[in-house]
Amino acid sequence: MRIVNMGEWPLDTEDERRHEPGGEPLWNESWYYDFVSEDGGLGGYVRLGLYPTWGRAWYWACVVDRDGGLVAVIDHEAPLPGSEDLAVAGDGYTASHDTTDPFTSVRVRLASEELSLDLEWRTAGGVYGYAIIPRYEVPCVVTGTVNGAPFHGYGERDHSWGVRDWWSISWLWSSGRMEDGAFLHGMRPNVGVELDWPAFQVPDGGKLAHVAGFSAATVFDGDRPSESVLRFPGCATTVRPVAFAPVTLTGPDGRVAEFPRAMCRFTAEDGRTGWGWTEWHQPPDWREHVWDPGRRV
Repeated sequence: MRIVNMGEWPLDTEDERRHEPGGEPLWNESWYYDFVSEDGGLGGYVRLGLYPTWGRAWYWACVVDRDGGLVAVIDHEAPLPGSEDLAVAGDGYTASHDTTDPFTSVRVRLASEELSLDLEWRTAGGVYGYAIIPRYEVPCVVTGTVNGAPFHGYGERDHSWGVRDWWSISWLWSSGRMEDGAFLHGMRPNVGVELDWPAFQVPDGGKLAHVAGFSAATVFDGDRPSESVLRFPGCATTVRPVAFAPVTLTGPDGRVAEFPRAMCRFTAEDGRTGWGWTEWHQPPDWREHVWDPGRRV
């Protein structure tokens, strides 16, 4: 398995397990699993976030279609799972997240009246470890069932742990797969300086590789993003939301952040197209942040 680790800490299969929590109030450990069909007709994502100092977990599962339809199971008061597993249950749902083969295969299941999922994420091209925070991303082939119907598509999963302040930092995160089979990923937080941001590409059937020099610029229509340009050196790619699956996040002190995640259409400047997911995190003062580092002030 190819592991591209941009960070200074070791990254190995043991990191697929849960980590010892820190004592900070905003320490969390989270797992994301997203997916989209090859034709962009259906997509979704699951997130499990553990907040040990709060004594609870956040569980989100959302499925959208190309016409903007949305079905969601959102629980911000889920009990923390047991010490070894990642199974959670709340009012009207049960969910599990099983690493069947570290860095190779993960199975996610959800049973609820609104939505049922039984999907497997199988790694495609390698594993990418961030340089700036303990986190890794894994491009995948995704198969299984959604509401009992067969599903085949693509997506990405990630795992992170540490302090995450949802109510101060804004960011763009984007992951997609193009029609030629290439995966791409880029992430840019709005922290006031430009760094070598986390970014990678995977050619069809090839190996994952870091892409230096990535940046991104976003245009908003009111509160919602209308498009972002992912500036991969040599081939910029524009992402446009097709169907939103947003979540509102309220902190312990009452501050509110918005998380407008969306299934998107990807269009590269060389003419290739594809599908994937993008998120534009919006804490209380997000409008004051620099979402286009190339603009003139």
